[in-house]
Amino acid sequence: MKQIGILSDTHSYLDERIIEHLKDCDEIWHAGDIGNADVTDRLGQLPAKLRAVYGNIDDGEIRKEFDLNEAFQVEGVKILMTHIAGRPGRYPPRVREQVKLFKPKIFVCGHSHICLVQHNKEFNLIHINPGAAGKHGFHKKRTLIKLDIDGIKLDNLRIVELGNR
Repeated sequence: MKQIGILSDTHSYLDERIIEHLKDCDEIWHAGDIGNADVTDRLGQLPAKLRAVYGNIDDGEIRKEFDLNEAFQVEGVKILMTHIAGRPGRYPPRVREQVKLFKPKIFVCGHSHICLVQHNKEFNLIHINPGAAGKHGFHKKRTLIKLDIDGIKLDNLRIVELGNR
């Protein structure tokens, strides 16, 4: 079993509340708008494996280290992650093609600053947007998501509120 921490839209902000919630994770997935390398450097100091994609505000340094899309597998589960993806039923063509090609069970994105977990019937996947963990943006609450992957089973998915923006 693997415990996963999912966050997005830190916009260069990483506080101890985020670290506290992620410290026991086996993997951390950052869905873009990292902000600066200090964020991923600090996350990289945790014992968890870090996976990330760049977002629209990320500079050349971040874009050299991380890709636009990340397709991978944890235990028996396929995951696809990108930053800008819309929501189920409204994926842009680039995202639709990636989803059709990789056929993930979990699809992770960010950008909207709106926390959303929804089953996408069209592609038979779980769409996860962890909301925004940083302080920049219109959101009122900072959030991240944690879940467990055990073989092919997803379990114990929970939204973690990190406080007010």
